[in-house]
Amino acid sequence: MSRQLKLLNLPKIDSLLFEKELYSQGITKVAGLDEVGRGCLAGPVVAAAVILHRENKIEGIDDSKKLTPKKREFLFERIKVEAVSWAVVSVSPQDIDRMNILRASLEAMRLSLLSLDVEPEYLLIDGHEPIKSDIPQKAIKKGDARSISVGAASIVAKVTRDRMMVELEKEYPHFSFSIHKGYGTKLHLEELKKHGPTPIHRMTFAPVMGCLRR
Repeated sequence: MSRQLKLLNLPKIDSLLFEKELYSQGITKVAGLDEVGRGCLAGPVVAAAVILHRENKIEGIDDSKKLTPKKREFLFERIKVEAVSWAVVSVSPQDIDRMNILRASLEAMRLSLLSLDVEPEYLLIDGHEPIKSDIPQKAIKKGDARSISVGAASIVAKVTRDRMMVELEKEYPHFSFSIHKGYGTKLHLEELKKHGPTPIHRMTFAPVMGCLRR
C-alpha cells in the first residue's frame, strides 16, 4: 500500500514549463514539432508542427501514445480549429530508403515547419536532434510528454498517419495496416513472410530485406 501511495504522490509534469519560459521572454509564437512512424516497417513517416495560443484552452493534450484513439481524434479536431497554425506532412517509404529514417524524420519535421501559415519565433522539437532552420530551437527528450506544443504535434501526426494506414489497407488487403499501422508486430511479420513486401514497405529495414532474400 505504501508503494502505491508513493506512486500517487509523484509530482505532475508541467507541460507548459518550456512554453512559460519562452513567454516570459516575450516569445509568443512557439511551434511544437514531432514525427510519427519512425520505427515502422511500412508506410510514410509523418510529422506535424503546431503553434498553440498562449491562452490555450484545449485540455488533455499529452504524448499521443498515452491517449486512446478516441481521445486523440477528439483532440485533433480541437487542435485543427483552435491552434494559431498547424501543418502536417509525410515522407514516403521510398525517400526513407533513399536518405535513411533519421534524416527522413528530420526532413519531415522541417517540411511541416515550412508548411505553417504563421512563422514561429521558437521551435520545440521532440528528440535529440535539431532540424535545419534559422529559427531558434530546442530539442527535448520525450518532448511529446513534456511540452504541450510538442504533444499537440504528436497528436496531429499520429491521427493523420493512422488514417493513412487505414486507407492503405484497402489498397493492400493482405496486410492488416488498420491494426498494426505498419509497425513490426508479430501479425505484421507473419504477413510479410506469407505475402512478401508491398511497394509501401521500407526495403532497407532488416525484416523487410529478409523477406526480399527469400
